[in-house]
Amino acid sequence: MGNLTKHNCKGRLIAVEGLDGSGKSTQIYLLKRWLELEGYKVFFTEWNSSLLVKKATKKGKKARLLTPTTFSLIHCTDFADRYERQIWPLLCAGYIVLADRYFFTAFARDAVRGCDRQWVMNNYSFATLPDITFYFRLQPKIAIKRILDGRPTLKYHEAGMDLNLATDPYESFGIFQGRINDEYSKMAKRFKFQIINAGRPAEEQQKLVRKVVSEQIDLPAFKLRVRGRL
Repeated sequence: MGNLTKHNCKGRLIAVEGLDGSGKSTQIYLLKRWLELEGYKVFFTEWNSSLLVKKATKKGKKARLLTPTTFSLIHCTDFADRYERQIWPLLCAGYIVLADRYFFTAFARDAVRGCDRQWVMNNYSFATLPDITFYFRLQPKIAIKRILDGRPTLKYHEAGMDLNLATDPYESFGIFQGRINDEYSKMAKRFKFQIINAGRPAEEQQKLVRKVVSEQIDLPAFKLRVRGRL
């Protein structure tokens, strides 16, 4: 695993990974709401959401100036900013941190774009491994259908058009997602992902997610303490 290790903080880190259309964002939102309603200390963060690099990322994508290396470094910068300002401080403060995508997303996408796998991992070696990583596994063709059913057009980089996989964006998207799926499959055993069948009903998936979280994390230790109560 290179230099990737787990933390010794009071908090716990839960990440979700999966193809676009796998339903992982819905599942982590449901987990977040459940933990909040149960009165636990929770913080949520999502991929590519740092304000520090948002403008640069948008400008680079729009002008199609991003090489695989710069694309990788921009996302790493985004992650590093959120890690330093949000993830790590809240782990140290004893929160359950929920991450909608973690550095495994970079490991998969950047490898498909041709970046050296070890180089990418080294770039993220400052970050801890999650305590639990849920991988919502779904056949690429089903994930693609879900995305295309709700979206009339695909963005250039989203479809992997920068890789020259195909001239048609939908065909390119299918090839791109298939290759990302292959990368996730390679990582699943190595990083001990908790694999969830994303083809099952959402209610069944959430029930399993909560079961795993309850078994692997001492949830009562994360209860919010209300001041003034005896």
